[in-house]
Amino acid sequence: MAKAYLQITLKINNSDKGAVSGIYDKFRDSFLDQVKGATSIELLIGNGYIQLLHVFDTAEDAQAFLSTELYNNEILLALKSLMVDTPMISVYSVL
Repeated sequence: MAKAYLQITLKINNSDKGAVSGIYDKFRDSFLDQVKGATSIELLIGNGYIQLLHVFDTAEDAQAFLSTELYNNEILLALKSLMVDTPMISVYSVL
């Protein structure tokens, strides 16, 4: 059972949904294979935004992911030109 969720919401232009989906596909397996405590990830696409819902074993694992090279130097770099605003980030624990 999931114990923590990391939700990242990015404002994007609707015309960039395909590009964002491609970046998600590119990094999905790396996230699941390399990140401590990661159990799943979902891409939710809305009108003018996307949400990435990451599932982790613990809230500490979720928070630690935000400091990884994969997140900061690969994923964010790939998304940088597509983001309209600073990402909104929330970590939730399951009680």
